[in-house]
Amino acid sequence: MLKRALAIISLLIIGYWLAQGLAGVPFGEDKMLVGQYYLDHVKEQTGAVNAVTAIVVNYRGFDTLGEVTVLFIASTGVGALLWRKKRERTAKTEGSIVLTTGTRLLVPFVMLFGVYIFIHGHLTPGGGFPGGATIATAFLLLYMAFITYEIPHKAFEKTEGIVGMAYVLVGLIGLAIGGYFLYDWIWQDWKFGADNIGRLFSGGFIPIIYTIIGLKVGTELSGIIDNMLKEEVSE
Repeated sequence: MLKRALAIISLLIIGYWLAQGLAGVPFGEDKMLVGQYYLDHVKEQTGAVNAVTAIVVNYRGFDTLGEVTVLFIASTGVGALLWRKKRERTAKTEGSIVLTTGTRLLVPFVMLFGVYIFIHGHLTPGGGFPGGATIATAFLLLYMAFITYEIPHKAFEKTEGIVGMAYVLVGLIGLAIGGYFLYDWIWQDWKFGADNIGRLFSGGFIPIIYTIIGLKVGTELSGIIDNMLKEEVSE
């Protein structure tokens, strides 16, 4: 009974503190000046017409680098847990004629659509993360349809490492030129695409960063899929 009473009292105290804290929040009132600043200056400062993209890649680019790093650590963790064990694909049954034929027809278009998503991220909803996930979906289709298919591991590992270093390199170039990491020197100094805002070749380094993220996410998710679909076999 004593433990139950203490738990109830603790919940009441915590609930009171939460209620007092929330009571001071001006719900429904526009108190965020930063959001309006982004909307007013996004084209001028980034050359992008998609404000969300500009915030994610430009204004908050360092945070996005952290998110990519988290995904990289997750992928590395999966590989570290499984690398000592001999794992192979153990599926015995090939996909149906509908699945195999559909995969042969759709995979090129799914990959093309994924590339479209991250290349046009500064113009339309999308970007590197959904584009990379779409590309990984194409490889998942191949795994589902064909029992002998495996991704080209060495090529994927090299691509993953190169694009990861490329992201950091773009940021370091910005640090050297503009004084802070991920300074958009392509837009701020060169004004590349200033006369082309709203079209593909615009947005400063945003299309470059999104291409890097798209390739990074696509290769990492494909690697996770590969690890998850394989089973341990006895030697």
